[in-house]
Amino acid sequence: MSEKDANPSANETLIGGDLFGRWEQLRGREGTVVGLTAIIVAIFPWLFARAPFVSGFLQGYQSLATLILIWGIFAIGFDLLLGYTGLLSFGHAAFWGGAAYAAGIVAKNVSGDPIVMVLSGTLFAVLLAWGLGFLSLRRGGIYFSILTLAFAQMMYFMAASPLAFLTNGENGLTGVDVGNLFGVIHLEADIPSIGGMLLGTWLYAFVGLFFVGAVAVAYRILNSPYGMVFRAIRENEQRAEFVGLNVWRYKLMAFIISGAFAGLAGSLFTIHGAYVPLQSLFWTESGDIVVMTVLGGAGSMFGPVLGVGLYLYIENIVSTIQVLTIPFTDIVLIQDFGYYWHLLLGIVFVAVVWVVPDGLWGIIGRVRTFVSDRMGGDR
Repeated sequence: MSEKDANPSANETLIGGDLFGRWEQLRGREGTVVGLTAIIVAIFPWLFARAPFVSGFLQGYQSLATLILIWGIFAIGFDLLLGYTGLLSFGHAAFWGGAAYAAGIVAKNVSGDPIVMVLSGTLFAVLLAWGLGFLSLRRGGIYFSILTLAFAQMMYFMAASPLAFLTNGENGLTGVDVGNLFGVIHLEADIPSIGGMLLGTWLYAFVGLFFVGAVAVAYRILNSPYGMVFRAIRENEQRAEFVGLNVWRYKLMAFIISGAFAGLAGSLFTIHGAYVPLQSLFWTESGDIVVMTVLGGAGSMFGPVLGVGLYLYIENIVSTIQVLTIPFTDIVLIQDFGYYWHLLLGIVFVAVVWVVPDGLWGIIGRVRTFVSDRMGGDR
């Protein structure tokens, strides 16, 4: 009898290690990443809003699940600029809010078809990103960040007053009539059969399709020569110039691509709410996406999406908690707990950045490394 036959636990460990090794080989492939993303997107609203026990504990709901995907697209695009190219923009609200307004204005005056709204909003954001990037990237570092902030605030004040005849000023763009998809599918309607149990509404499926597409496009970009150049610029811009790369052109392209993702998300935001608040152009929206990206883990594909989920969960669910009690007791710890959600978010952000500088995704990476080392050590 061999040693392996005599020790079943060793065989199980060996099999587990082989399976983990195969997973490590497969997890980086584009098909695996996109496929797993599609599966997670499909089951997420069910777990979050309808699954027994889990949804009751999380207190999630369908509309919030859709909103998380929309902001997730925004965060993935922003991370292409911040995490992979090393450019910090404080003005991405210009693309998010600008595309939202463009989609809403097109819906009110031209066509409410969701596809037309998405295309018009995204195109507006791309053109705006080209113009603002052309001007802002003439300076680097903090000067670039301040320029993007200044341009975004200019758009905010223009929408508030000079362009109020288009934007409806401080009241936001109301009366946005989102039409049926392909003329037949009402996005707010529930999907029939098992699709409705998992996905819920056609709106979530519509947004989810764009989210999976955004992941596929971002993954392809990051694993192309363009993605390699972005990382080279982040690590050492001068060295990238010395090897003959046109750094300014690549930075402009990264800015435009990031703006396109923000524009896509902003257009979907208008479709989701059938309303565009003036706040969507304010500097706090730019600040929110920076916090979400850093909280989840800048420089990772899915870290910013985790940051979006945690941020929006605290903002929309935790903020509604009136009384915080000790679990399984009636002992009150804090009255009006939800009122302090900004403080809670700040504590979480500081704790994550201080303990794990690479964000929530860094925690997952450490766990994966620990498991990999244990598997390798047992073999």
